[in-house]
Amino acid sequence: MPENTLTMYGAAWCSDCRRSKRVLDAAGVDYAYVDLEAAPEAADIARGISGRTSIPVIVFPDGSHVVEPSDDDLRERLAALA
Repeated sequence: MPENTLTMYGAAWCSDCRRSKRVLDAAGVDYAYVDLEAAPEAADIARGISGRTSIPVIVFPDGSHVVEPSDDDLRERLAALA
């Protein structure tokens, strides 16, 4: 993925993932979504990034990441990127 792309690792069954997607979509953020059900091998990548098995894992263009962020935390991170 391009270095300037935000990437979200998640799954449709995950309510926190759906919530974070709504925040990203409402903010008009362009992001790559990695569906861990469609690509289960990507779960190892997400776990390697976060050190946890919790999702969503959202990786920002600067390489930093958040796991299961609140809506407010995610909005703050997005504002800091702008």
